[in-house]
Amino acid sequence: MINKQQTKTLHPRNIHNCRYDFEALCKTNPELKKYVSLNKYDDLSIDFANPKAVLTLNKTLLEHHYDIKKWEIPEDYLCPPIPGRADYIHYIADLLGDKKDIKGLDIGVGANCIYPIIGISIYDWKFTVSDCDPVAIDNLNKILKSNKKLENNITVKHQKNRNYIFDGIIEPNDKFDFTMCNPPFHKSSEDAAKGSNRKVSNLTKQKTTNATLNFAGQANELWCKGGELAFIKKMIVQSEKYKNNCLWFTTLVSKKENLKDIYRALKKINSVEVKNIEMKQGQKITRFVAWSFLSEELRDNFSS
Repeated sequence: MINKQQTKTLHPRNIHNCRYDFEALCKTNPELKKYVSLNKYDDLSIDFANPKAVLTLNKTLLEHHYDIKKWEIPEDYLCPPIPGRADYIHYIADLLGDKKDIKGLDIGVGANCIYPIIGISIYDWKFTVSDCDPVAIDNLNKILKSNKKLENNITVKHQKNRNYIFDGIIEPNDKFDFTMCNPPFHKSSEDAAKGSNRKVSNLTKQKTTNATLNFAGQANELWCKGGELAFIKKMIVQSEKYKNNCLWFTTLVSKKENLKDIYRALKKINSVEVKNIEMKQGQKITRFVAWSFLSEELRDNFSS
């Protein structure tokens, strides 16, 4: 049911569809109080250009809404905006319909574990997660040890070969209802820096050329050779090997102009069905592409 006080355009089941209740959040985590003040609209808010304020807000949201008591990330690692991340999970739930006992694979989970946290807390899913960064893997294990409900529902795998996405992660007998991925967006470190400058300039309304991105991020989280499109095309090619191991392969696609090349790549591997699912976040429209190698009959009888 849509909250009558809904103020955002997120998925109808997204609990972040309304304004942040900063009074309630500060009761959950008093540390947040020092970052909260009245904005120009006379509403309680934080300075979203302040990385420490954003990190503290994230920690508070995870405790307040998802019962995550201890959550830390290494300095300068990606601190994701939770409402948008939750949307991806909710729309995957729509894609899966009334399936039960869902098991997902999060490719490039990062040090923050956000997608599995939401999927487990809201839908009671199970996850396998992978990442090529040993620091991220170490931090993931710390988060799991501090939160038993996560530890009991997440399997962590270290991808030791950056050329592979599924090899070394999916075992021959594994069955996943979905894979998900937030691929590196930029083509180079210079491109990522320019993007950070644009974001901070938009938030502060002041031009900057040496920005500290409010949501931070390591190189492997922000950029790869060829950017988003190259990464997704590699994922598509490599997914064919595991066509019987997974019901739906999915990935976020930030740039709408990349869809044409993505569809072309999916056609080459003879995917049976492809879906482009749009997600609205205010004026911003994001999307993820989902593809399956299984016929509708096989999908109906698929069991993870």
